[in-house]
Amino acid sequence: MAVMKARHREQFGSRKMRKLRAGGEVPAIIYGHGDEPEPITVSEHDVALAILHGERLLELKLGRKSQHALIKEIQWDTFGQEVLHMDLARVRLDERVEVAVPVTLHGTPVGVSEDGGTLQQYAAEVNIECLVTAIPDDVSVTVNDMGVGDTLHAGDLDLPEGAKLLDDAETAICSVTYIAEEEPAAEEVEGAEAAVEPEVIGEQAEEPAGEGEGTADETSGESG
Repeated sequence: MAVMKARHREQFGSRKMRKLRAGGEVPAIIYGHGDEPEPITVSEHDVALAILHGERLLELKLGRKSQHALIKEIQWDTFGQEVLHMDLARVRLDERVEVAVPVTLHGTPVGVSEDGGTLQQYAAEVNIECLVTAIPDDVSVTVNDMGVGDTLHAGDLDLPEGAKLLDDAETAICSVTYIAEEEPAAEEVEGAEAAVEPEVIGEQAEEPAGEGEGTADETSGESG
């Protein structure tokens, strides 16, 4: 659990927020448990450390009061470099919360190393319910024994003790399959067969029948 000093925020508006961030502070709001939402600021340095270590649960020192909060949402700038704002939810250390946790695959499936298959991951995270003090960094799964045609479902994951899966147990997490080479579409084949032959430079095109005939007669007739 990361411990952060926070202070009440009385500045609002995009210009004021930019000024706060330029001064090394991150605007945030803490809400929940029936209390009024509180606009606050926290140290940009502390936020960076919490994110680096994968912290979800925070202890906020706000004046003489200390309260626990869960990071619910982080808003980043366009380039994903700077934290623009944080949403924090008040929590008690004995309550259960719903969180999305990354799924990390370890190892190389036998269907890939021996049979030339491809490992495809469909779900990057799963939703679970657990104690706020027992939120895992990720859900790890070893895929070494997976062969071609095998699929791992959410219900197959080994969750931490006390955690409950909230997603459908049949949700596909990953599978090992053969990737078929794409064949050209029928329209493309037909289009290629119907391609016009290149024109030969210097070859004179045939004149349509009837064109140019009678010119001499008409000329001689005019002269007569």
